[in-house]
Amino acid sequence: MGSKRFLVCLLIVVVLFFPVSSTQGYKFYVGGRDGWVVSPSENYNHWAERNRFQVNDTLFFKYKKGSDSVLLVTREDYYSCNTKNPKQSLTEGDSIFTFDRSGPFFFISGNADNCNKGQKLIVLVMAVRHKSQQHPSPPPSSVPATPPVSPPPSPVPRTNPPVESPKSSKTPLDSDAPIPAPSEQKSGSLGLVCSTWLLLGSSIWVSIVLGSL
Repeated sequence: MGSKRFLVCLLIVVVLFFPVSSTQGYKFYVGGRDGWVVSPSENYNHWAERNRFQVNDTLFFKYKKGSDSVLLVTREDYYSCNTKNPKQSLTEGDSIFTFDRSGPFFFISGNADNCNKGQKLIVLVMAVRHKSQQHPSPPPSSVPATPPVSPPPSPVPRTNPPVESPKSSKTPLDSDAPIPAPSEQKSGSLGLVCSTWLLLGSSIWVSIVLGSL
């Protein structure tokens, strides 16, 4: 429960203070501890190359008022150490300069001799990256959905009824000679057996009669 409260509070703080911190910028001290001098321990342009400058960042020039100054000049005046036509002059001592745009800035000392000895600075401010705005895609138009159309049934092929083969004019049963029926054959054989037994019985009876005489 406590961890959830902490995350919620942290999110609120980030949302409230993020716009302020993103526009406040960072403060750079030119020359570090040496300040704005003729012979710094590190070349000013080497110092600038080690840092990354953005819009709304500030430069702090540390020097004594009346003994030196800082001039914002053009590229040509920077390389020629021309101090007569500065874009902006900082002479109040411990001056602060704020970057209001991206691109190169050229600074030289208000003393031409100091400029020729290397008291000058080039700062390159990084370009501002704007977040691309993503336009929401329009909602799809409401089109009434049409019911799916079922394909028509495929036609069933018509089959012709089987054709009866023509009957032969003469079947296997048809023949020239008549075939006796089975019942007639059985009665004939039975009569033959009975006649044989009668004849045999008669012979035996006759033999018995003659023997008795």
